[in-house]
Amino acid sequence: MRILFIDSNHPLLHETLEKAGYTCDLNYHWSEDEIKSNIHLYDGIVIRSKIKITKEIIDKAVNLKFIARAGAGMENIDVTYAESKGIKCLHAPEGNKDAVGEHTIALLLSLFNNICRADKEVREGKWIREGNRGVELMGKTVGLIGYGNMGSAFAERLKGFGVKVLAYDKYKKGFGNDFVIETILEQIFAEADILSLHIPLTDETKYLVNNSFINKFKKNIYIVNTARGKCLNTDDLVKNIKSGKVLGACLDVLEYEMTSFENLDKNNLPEAFQYLIQSDKVVLSPHIAGWKKESNEKIAKVLAEKIINLK
Repeated sequence: MRILFIDSNHPLLHETLEKAGYTCDLNYHWSEDEIKSNIHLYDGIVIRSKIKITKEIIDKAVNLKFIARAGAGMENIDVTYAESKGIKCLHAPEGNKDAVGEHTIALLLSLFNNICRADKEVREGKWIREGNRGVELMGKTVGLIGYGNMGSAFAERLKGFGVKVLAYDKYKKGFGNDFVIETILEQIFAEADILSLHIPLTDETKYLVNNSFINKFKKNIYIVNTARGKCLNTDDLVKNIKSGKVLGACLDVLEYEMTSFENLDKNNLPEAFQYLIQSDKVVLSPHIAGWKKESNEKIAKVLAEKIINLK
C-alpha cells in the first residue's frame, strides 16, 4: 500500500508504517495542483492542515482507501463525501487530549492569577501586588460543552481544584463519572462561572457561542476556547467583555484563522481582534493547546495503529 504524506509529521509515523510494509512518500512541499495530479497513485494520504480535502480532490483519488489526519479536528476533510466513496477517515484525538487538558488549565490559571500581566510588569521593574490580586478557581462551577477526548481530559485535570464540573454533549449520554456531572444546557446556563468549549467545528457548532448564547447565563462568566475559533463569535465576545457579562476569556483558537495560525494576516487584523490583543482580560495562544513534544509522538503512534488496523 502506498501512502502520500502531504504534511510533515513526527517521523515515528512513517517509520512505523514502513516497518509494517507500507510505502511512504514524504511530499511535504507539493502544491495543491501537484497533489491533485498525483493522488490517483495512492491508497492513503496523511494530512494535517495544509489543504482541504474537497470533493474535487476525492474524485481524483480513485484508489484512495483512507484519509488520516494527524490531529483531532476533521473540518478540512469532506468526511461525508469521502465515506460515501468508501474512504475511511481517521484522526487521532487520543494523541493530544492530555496536552489540551493541561493547556486549558494553564490558560485559565494564567487568566485568574494575572500571570501574563504580572510577568510583563516585573520585567519592567514594576512591583504591583494589589493591582494583580487574582481569583481562585476553587469553588467555581465549570461548564463544558462537549465531552469527548478533550473535554474529558480537561475535566480530569480539574479534579483537584475543588470545582464543580458540569458537562453537556448533544451526542453522548451516560458519561457522568467521578470527574463530571452530565447535565443539560439549562443547568450550565444557570450555574456556570466558566464556560469551556470542547466541540468540533461543524455547520451546527459554527458561532454556537454568540451574543444570545452568552446572555443565557445567569452569572457573569469566563469563556475558554481550545476547540475551534469559529465556534465562538468574536465580535459578540468583545461586546460582552466590554459590557462586563464576560469577565475574561482564554483563547487558543481564533475565528480569523484559515487552516492554521500561520495564515493570519498581521497587517489586516479585524477590530475585535485588535481589542483582544490589547485587553488584559484575555489570554491568547496560537493554536498550540495540543502542540506538545509528547503529543506529537503520541499522535503518530495512535494514527499508525489505526492505519495498520485497517488491513
